[in-house]
Amino acid sequence: MFDNVWKYKLLRSTVLGMSLIVFSPLTVKAQVAADNDNRLLEKLEQYSQEELNSVNQVTNVNQLRDVSPTDWAYEALRSLVDRYGCIVGYPNQTYRGNRALSRYEFAAGLNACLNQIERLIASSEAILREDLDTLNRLVQEFEAELATLTGRVDNLENRIAFLEDHQFSTTTKLSGEVIFASASSWGDDNDNQTIYGDRVRLEFNSSFDGRDRLVTRLAAGNFGSFRNDYEVDATINGVATTTELTDLESATTTRTYEIFPGEDNDVSIDWLAYYRPVELGKFLQFDGYLAAFGGIHSHYVPTLNPYFEDFDGGNGAMSTFATENPIYRIGGGAGGAANFNYDLDNSIFKSIGFSVGYLAGSAGDPSEGAGLFNGDYGLLGQVHVNIVERVDLGFTYVRGFHKADSPIFGSGAADGLGIVGTAFANLSESELVDAFGPQGGFFEIGDKKTNNFGTQLAWRINDRINFSAFFTYTDVELAESNQDGEIWTYGAGLAFPDLLKQGAVLGIFAGVQPYLGIESVSGVNISTKNPLHLEAFFKYPLRDNVSVTPGIIYLGNPEQTDDSEDQFITTIRTTFTF
Repeated sequence: MFDNVWKYKLLRSTVLGMSLIVFSPLTVKAQVAADNDNRLLEKLEQYSQEELNSVNQVTNVNQLRDVSPTDWAYEALRSLVDRYGCIVGYPNQTYRGNRALSRYEFAAGLNACLNQIERLIASSEAILREDLDTLNRLVQEFEAELATLTGRVDNLENRIAFLEDHQFSTTTKLSGEVIFASASSWGDDNDNQTIYGDRVRLEFNSSFDGRDRLVTRLAAGNFGSFRNDYEVDATINGVATTTELTDLESATTTRTYEIFPGEDNDVSIDWLAYYRPVELGKFLQFDGYLAAFGGIHSHYVPTLNPYFEDFDGGNGAMSTFATENPIYRIGGGAGGAANFNYDLDNSIFKSIGFSVGYLAGSAGDPSEGAGLFNGDYGLLGQVHVNIVERVDLGFTYVRGFHKADSPIFGSGAADGLGIVGTAFANLSESELVDAFGPQGGFFEIGDKKTNNFGTQLAWRINDRINFSAFFTYTDVELAESNQDGEIWTYGAGLAFPDLLKQGAVLGIFAGVQPYLGIESVSGVNISTKNPLHLEAFFKYPLRDNVSVTPGIIYLGNPEQTDDSEDQFITTIRTTFTF
């Protein structure tokens, strides 16, 4: 495997180097070459994909699609092919001869050509004397670089031999994340205890041709959600009632590390998906995504919330709300998606992308009212544009369908509880009816249909300050009660990367979690105070693979009720990645 990778680099440089020998004096810049070890070792991750990385021997210069008889180096290339066979091309029959060349790359090409000439001499082939003289002068000129390359090759061969003997798999790379966290909830009449727990993810990324990626992720954890007591005044079937919601879990308190498939560190697969670029002709090319389980929209669509978004991992924001626009939480499970991206030759718009995706929550369930198309789903479409290099803007629409017991923001969540937003905003019948007790009225919700409209903005003000924001409006159709509802949410954040240390991030976020408009609910006294969310965190890397993140979250009126007590949540999160 190593021979193929090394020859690929050497022979590519040889073509450029020998062209310079034939046509012009040596004009290579005397620059300090960067250490190439890492780039070569990256090739090792693809050592099972030699067909992709291999180069093809050129027997005729006309085999190279990007070399024409009008090119200044055409005759030199043709001569090298015909006389010495020193040239190879890429698998797509291109040569790519316009790139820059360092002294080390030139020496690598020279070394490859010397080896080829040695083979020709050993086989009694005729070599022109002037070419040998030229090579001799170049050998003297690049003596130091050639010696360095020899040492590097020996070192890399030893390291590669070790890696090949101890490889995990010829097609799969293992990565992982472990989170240790301690959290406390503070506020009036708050009985939550300080907790300490873990969340573990092991991810297997497999590639079969170097362009695709199969993701299999295992996860486990043992965190519990913080609980609170609320009171709600309502008039149900003409009867005024005051209902106490006791020991109620709240999605507004959900932090990213609380998302895992089981309990008590039971290990389960929580994500299984496949990525692959697709080419259907010259003009139809896109990045395909196929999820068999655990897919979410942010796996394939740009969320435009850098430094806060970490796909519910341990290196972004603390809460699920600050991580991304809640519109991406609508629908999840199994399905497919496609991303189309185009570079634009425009002074204002640098690129434009289109994303479409469909994810169903109960795709594997064959029972009535479930399956790929009759259960919960989210159908997403998004347009995202890059404006003047530092500004990205996205417009998103999601059509959602949610069964009576399913939340709107977090399809498939346990016990009808969403991943973000108030209980009223998630409109899960099992959550609200069980909590309020009396049947009838508004709380016999039934199935729900939603039309969701969102926008996202990311503005890299400079290398040390990034601003991002989002807004979403949701129109809800309630099947059983023939009522409509409106849900609103918005937020904005400032991130300060590399503060005090490279890799560190200070994040400050403010917004309003998804809430149900008071005009939407007849007979229920919902507070006019919106569920305010304020959050600050500081991720500090202790070393390359270990970081510690203290953070604080303030929740004002977290459940839209007059007696909904404000909360503070403090967290210290330690994240290990490997």
